[in-house]
Amino acid sequence: MFSKSCEYGIRAAIYVAKHSLKNEKVSLIEVAKHTDSPPAFMAKILQKLTRTEVLSSIKGPNGGFFITDDHLHSVSLLNIVLAMDGDGIFENCTLGLRRCDGQKPCPMHFSFVKIRDEMRETLQRATLKSLAEEVSDGITFLKR
Repeated sequence: MFSKSCEYGIRAAIYVAKHSLKNEKVSLIEVAKHTDSPPAFMAKILQKLTRTEVLSSIKGPNGGFFITDDHLHSVSLLNIVLAMDGDGIFENCTLGLRRCDGQKPCPMHFSFVKIRDEMRETLQRATLKSLAEEVSDGITFLKR
């Protein structure tokens, strides 16, 4: 459903959020290790998430990636999906037609409009704080 970059970006943001709940910063290597992603690939993902202000970072010996308290409460999975993949998953035709809307729908248009709207709402409700707390509490997992 999401690109590999987006999947890794979601996992990385939740991992960083989990540590940010405890006022800890994490390194690129830690994030890559705990999300099972190649470090070079993760570096690009973390850079993008920092550039789009999902994450924050500080350089230096006491530096690393973190999420501010405000962002823990306000950043949702929707923010990450839009930062990583854009809004194509919500806007593009399911069958790949160049033009597909209510006036000229593809055969799947009306079925998928409802699914996409529900998915957008679900992603919007899922905050980094709530997801990080579930991982911290052992209810959910980022790695098998």
